[in-house]
Amino acid sequence: MKKYDVIILTDKRYVNPIEINAYTKNVLDEDNYVKIALENQGLKATRLSWDDTTFDWSTTKYVLFRTTWDYFDRFSEFSEWLNNVSQQTILLNSEKIIRWNIDKHYLQDLQQNGVHICESYFIEQSTTKTLKELSIQFGLKEFVLKPCISGAARHTYKINSENINKYEETFSSLITEEAMIIQPFQYNIVEKGEISLMVMNGKFTHAVLKIAKSGDFRVQDDFGGSVHTYAPTKEEITFAENAVKACIETPIYARVDVYTDNNGKLAIAELELIEPELWFRNHPAAADELAKGIKQLMSKNEEVI
Repeated sequence: MKKYDVIILTDKRYVNPIEINAYTKNVLDEDNYVKIALENQGLKATRLSWDDTTFDWSTTKYVLFRTTWDYFDRFSEFSEWLNNVSQQTILLNSEKIIRWNIDKHYLQDLQQNGVHICESYFIEQSTTKTLKELSIQFGLKEFVLKPCISGAARHTYKINSENINKYEETFSSLITEEAMIIQPFQYNIVEKGEISLMVMNGKFTHAVLKIAKSGDFRVQDDFGGSVHTYAPTKEEITFAENAVKACIETPIYARVDVYTDNNGKLAIAELELIEPELWFRNHPAAADELAKGIKQLMSKNEEVI
C-alpha cells in the first residue's frame, strides 16, 4: 500500500520558511491551491523538498513538480535524483519530458512538428567561432544569447554591435562548458510583453501578460517584470494547445510562453514543463483542473494494473 497519492515538490527554502515575504507567500499559496484541489478529489497529498533524504519515495503513487526552483543551480544532483526517484514512483511531468524540456534544443522538435518558433541558432559546446563571427554568419545586428540549459534568465544577454566585444570573453568561457542559443532580439516582447498561457491536462485554463520593466528586456519578476491578467484570443489559445500536443508526450500541465515575433507571427518563447509558475492565485479553478487530470490518470493506471 502507498502512504500518499501525490507528493507536491518544492525546494527546501520553501518547506518551512522562517521569514515569509511577499515572494515566499506566493510560493506557499500556489502550492496550497494544488494541495487543496488534490484533497478535494479525495487524494492524500503532502508537500516536500525534492532533495528530502528522509522520505521513502516508493511510498507515494505520484510526485508532482511545482516549486523546485533550485534544480538548475544543482543540476548534477537533480539529474541523479531524477534517475533514482523515477524508478520508485510516477513523476508528473515524467522524467522523459523533463529531460527533453530542460534543453532548449526541444524548440527544434516543436518546429519540426509544425509549431512556430522565432529564428534560432544553436551553438554547440566547444564551438571555436567568436560572437562577432557568429553575428556576421547569421546576419544579426542585435540578438539575445542564452544557455540551452538555463532558468531565471541565467547568463542571458542582449548583445549588439556596440557591446559585442564586452561579451566575447563571457561567451568564450560559457561555450567550453555548455551549448548556447542565439536568437534575434524580439522587439515586441519589450513593446507588447510576453503571454503565458496555462494548459492543464491538454486544455487551456487561464493566461497572464508579463511585461519587462522600463529599460529591460527580461520579463521575469526577478528583474523587475510585472504580471497582468490577460484574456487571450482564440488564435493564441489554439496555438498554445497545439504546442502542448506537439510535445514528445502529453504533459499533465504546461505553461506556454508566446509573443509576436519580428515578422508579426505568433511564436513560442518557451514551453515550460518542469516547474513553471502557474499563477493559480489568479485562477484557482486551474488547480482543480490539474487535480482532476491527475485523478483521471490515476484511475486509468489502476485499471491497467
